[in-house]
Amino acid sequence: MNLYRVMNIKNKIGVRIKLLRNDLKISQEELGFRSNIDRTYITDVENGRRNISVEVLERVIKGLNTTFNDFFNTQDFK
Repeated sequence: MNLYRVMNIKNKIGVRIKLLRNDLKISQEELGFRSNIDRTYITDVENGRRNISVEVLERVIKGLNTTFNDFFNTQDFK
């Protein structure tokens, strides 16, 4: 069973952000700086404790140098 299938959307988005951030080899603090978001908010989103808004998600996606299409274009969101 795929772990993503049992996760809720907040967890899936958080895991995806963390994976992309780690691929870029940047810290939560750096992503926060790039996105104009506090590091603690990034931590909460990555751990599924925050319900991120579309506007804030857009800033995070831009901070990760990706697009909405690429962010959600994984098997995890199908």
